[in-house]
Parts: sequence; C-alpha cells; structure tokens
Amino acid sequence: MHAPVFAKITTEIPGPTSRSLCQEESQYLAPGIQQISTLAGLAMAGGEGALLLDVDGNRFIDWVAGIGVASIGHGHPALAQALFEQASQLSSTSFASPARLELLRRIVEHAPHPSLDRVQLYSSGAEAVESALRLARAATGHREVVAFWGGFHGKTHGVIGLCGSEFKHGQLPILPGQHLAPYADCSRCALRQTPDTCQLACIDFLRDQLRLATVADVAAILVEPIQGTAGNVVPHPDFLPALAQVAKEHGALLIADEMITGFGRTGSLWASPDAGLTPDIVIFGKGVAAGFPLSGLITRKELATARPWSDPSHSSSSFGGNPLACAAANATTRIIIEQDLATHAKAVGAQLVAGLERLAARFPSIQRVRGRGLLIGFDLMDGPVLWSKDRCVALFRACLARGLLTMTYTPRVRINPPLVVSAAQVEESLALFADALQAVS
Repeated sequence: MHAPVFAKITTEIPGPTSRSLCQEESQYLAPGIQQISTLAGLAMAGGEGALLLDVDGNRFIDWVAGIGVASIGHGHPALAQALFEQASQLSSTSFASPARLELLRRIVEHAPHPSLDRVQLYSSGAEAVESALRLARAATGHREVVAFWGGFHGKTHGVIGLCGSEFKHGQLPILPGQHLAPYADCSRCALRQTPDTCQLACIDFLRDQLRLATVADVAAILVEPIQGTAGNVVPHPDFLPALAQVAKEHGALLIADEMITGFGRTGSLWASPDAGLTPDIVIFGKGVAAGFPLSGLITRKELATARPWSDPSHSSSSFGGNPLACAAANATTRIIIEQDLATHAKAVGAQLVAGLERLAARFPSIQRVRGRGLLIGFDLMDGPVLWSKDRCVALFRACLARGLLTMTYTPRVRINPPLVVSAAQVEESLALFADALQAVS
C-alpha cells in the first residue's frame, strides 16, 4: 500500500494521552457508553471533514460519523459560526424565533412529500418517536403499534418494546400493545425464502400477525426505510409499498423513521420517496444538526390537529426547537442542500460499494455488500457463518492501528462516513481496510 495521505498514526493505539484521559474519566463516568468508544479507548481532540484527530496527534479517516450524525463533517466553520452567533443572542426559549422559522420553512420546503407540511421539534430520536406514536393514537383512536425485527427506534421505555433485537433483553416491563414482524432483509430471510420466489412472504406474515397477535386496534406501523442498527439493510423493493397498503387496510398510520436515512444520507434528501412511500409521519434527526441534539417529526396538517396531541404543551418538548439547536440545524441543512451533498453521497457511496465488491473478490469473508448513498453495509463471514465477536474486534483494532475508524467490531458492518468524505479519502480508506483485513486473515 502507498503511504497514507490522510491517515496518520504516530503512537501506539490508544496513545499515552488517550489512555491517561480515559483512565481519569472512568473515575467519574458511569459504564454503558457506546461500544465503539469503549473498544477504541481513544480521546478525540478535533477533526476536519471526514477526518478525526485524537489527543496524541493520530489522524483517522472516519467511516462512522458518530453513527450518521456528523453529516457535514467535523469542525465545520459554518456550524461553529452559527452556534457562536446564536449563543451570543439567545439560546433557550419556546417562543417563536427567526432561527426556528427558517428551519421550519426549509424542512417543509424539502419534505419527503408536499402533503407533509407541519413540523414539531425535539431533542432526541426516542423523544420524536414517542411523540409520533402519541400522534398516531390521537389521530386514529387506536392504541397498538407494529414494528419490525432488526429495527431500532430508541432506548426509552415507550419504544424499547419496538426494538427488534436482543437489545431489549432484561428490560421488562415492556409496554402492552407493541408487536413485531419480520423485516424484508432478503440476504438472511427470517422465513427462509429467496427474493425470486418469496412473493413477499413477510407481508403475508405481517397480515397474519395483525390478525392473530393484535386486538385489531393498530394505530401505527413504524418502519425504517433502510434499517440502520441491523446493518444498513436495504429491504426488498416491493416491501415498503406493500406495507403502506397493509396500514391502509387496518386504518393505521405509516410512520417512517428516517432518523438515520434523512437529509442526504442515502443519496437523496429522504429515503421514503425513493422507496415509493408516502408516509403519514416522518421522523428525522441525527445528521440534521450535525451533532447538536435536534430531532423532529413531519406530518400533515389534518393529522397535526388531532387532540390531545395538539393541545397546548401536549406535543412540545422543553428543549425542542430552541434557538441554538435551530441555528445548528439551519447551518447544517443549508450546507447539505446548497452543496448538494446528497448527490455527492450518491457518487462517493457508489465508489465505496464498488471498492468493497472488489475487495470481496480478494477476501471471501466480505459478503452481502449493500447500501445506498453513504449508508453502506456488508457481513463478515466464513462461508455461511458470521465472524465471532473476538475476530471482529481484532479487525476493528487493526483498522484503528492503520488510521481507519470503523464499526467492524460486529459481523454486520455499517459504514456511514460524513457526507463530505472525498473520493481520495474513500480510496485511501479502502486500501487501509484491505491491509487490516489481510493482517487478521
């Protein structure tokens, strides 16, 4: 491999200053922080674009972006300037503000569908999801909710029962009226079918689930257009339109959780329209404010007036839509739209997928390469068997040692770099990854 241009490693990983800082922090910080942070043991000092710099001076190409949060990259001067200007004036209020008006106007102007013209703002993903569920119950008069295996919608009590994985194990009690059905993950179909013959067996299963497991009181079907936590899984192309039909048959609202996919991540501003979907409610967050806590939902005017959701203080949030958060989101969304980062993500995402497919020809352990835009995934497997956790962690650390920050600590690998990652950085990151893979193979 040629000498790296962007990545630079000058110490062991983690370096001495990182080790010292993390050790001191552990005296105060409760356990349970993100796995990537615990495994890496790094302390970060800063970043620029798709690059991260640790406190020891090591520089990494970032394939993670704070799990899709750092949409416009690290250390963007426009974001810093917007936060500085707004913080020097007003940072917290629920009153109307120029910053909130600008953000609301931009979100509605660029909404996934013209019918979606009302916005409410929050601080976290789970908070926005819970509000969307309250809205669905208010608008339909129904109570139950259906979500999907592999899905992830937050960690709060109101939504953890809709988490379709082992994550919720040991988390009793789970709220009643929350149901799960198989997602159309065709690479590992839960119903042991193949895409050419299945005839959407997962939709048939869903209809049976609604008929036999619910009390026929379904308010909403909650779905990610592309599942993030499950491994950036792109569903069967007919799955989401069929899902919309099922929701209509049951008088339920269709809620698209675009927390990860929204605002340019998939090569379009939103994933729903590309999937032929017109949701009743769309949830957004993560990359919309590039790291400042802001989330929200978009819906139709006639749904937004449903009571009690529309009563004073019923759909609001203490910090949702505060001027500082809106200033951050304004800077971020303005950059994404004006610089057409969705189109850029589509181009460099295709380059990254093509590079992974070339590597798969060299390394049979890379299987099931998938994705749209800069929401990409693949599986680490030996034949039909997923890699063990220990082997995945070894690859994660081998990547770090070469200057590449990844999510290879699980066998269903997710790649979601900042939307500003360059073509040259993609090529170098692929070379670093190949070198790391060779080392652990």
